[in-house]
Amino acid sequence: MSVAQRERAALVDTMRGVGPDAPTLCEGWTTRDLAAHLVVREYRPDAAPGILIPFFASHTEKVQNEAAERTDWDELLTKVASGPPLYSPLKLLDPVANVAEMFIHHEDVRRAQPDWEPRVLEQKLVAMLRRTLPLMARLTLAKVPGRVALRTPEGKTVLTAGRGPAVTVTGLPEELLLFAVGREARVDFEGDAAAVQAVRDAPKGL
Repeated sequence: MSVAQRERAALVDTMRGVGPDAPTLCEGWTTRDLAAHLVVREYRPDAAPGILIPFFASHTEKVQNEAAERTDWDELLTKVASGPPLYSPLKLLDPVANVAEMFIHHEDVRRAQPDWEPRVLEQKLVAMLRRTLPLMARLTLAKVPGRVALRTPEGKTVLTAGRGPAVTVTGLPEELLLFAVGREARVDFEGDAAAVQAVRDAPKGL
């Protein structure tokens, strides 16, 4: 079983545990909505472009809402657990392309629950997230109002992106990745207070 498959299985277990109506960190989405999103992403190539391209977003939203409303919860989870079908472009890329996707959405579920705590992650997962971090953060932080340096607790700067006042964000690679995609993350900030607040409040996304 690949790292992506293990994280996918862990995500499904967590969603099953909290149920279909639990909150997530994806604004306005319950776990049922999140499961529908993952199913549409992998099972509906016709609707998947709207996840990233605003022009197609209304079609994607319609298909996703239909999946959430008309598909049994256990069936949604079974499809998520099964991974991309043979006809999906993500099938061959699953071991690489879906590691960050599964991790981020797993944390979307976990961190929306009361009294959550960070997990101890397997080292292979941490290593893959660390490789993904600079690639993704370069895109998501490009327009933030600050020159953001992402730094590990050991003092290694992973990436510097954006323009404006200098802000340093320090944390474990997985926490830096969550920060870079606009999720709740356990990171520390250094810099002018106003600049730090502006960076924290800025939208972060592809």
